Amino acid sequence: MKISEITDGMNDVEVTGEITEISAPKEISTRFGTNRVATAKIKDDSGEIQLSLWGKQIEMVQVGDKVQITGGYTKPFRGQVQLNVGKNGSITKI
Repeated sequence: MKISEITDGMNDVEVTGEITEISAPKEISTRFGTNRVATAKIKDDSGEIQLSLWGKQIEMVQVGDKVQITGGYTKPFRGQVQLNVGKNGSITKI
């Protein structure tokens, strides 16, 4: 799938792209406890999308890495569609 084909409300998203940006991690409180979250941007030749990274996922990737997201899902966040890996998905460097 190409990034330009990703829309809000999708499940089981599989996409490959390059990490172009990663925000500084923030510590937040969720109903499951405290966790760290960062927002990355991932792009391919069709476009780019925000990618939410949680906990250990933040250290797994760096700017310039090519990654494959499997089993992702999308939801709106601050007016934009955001790609999430989630507990059932995976992010792999390629």
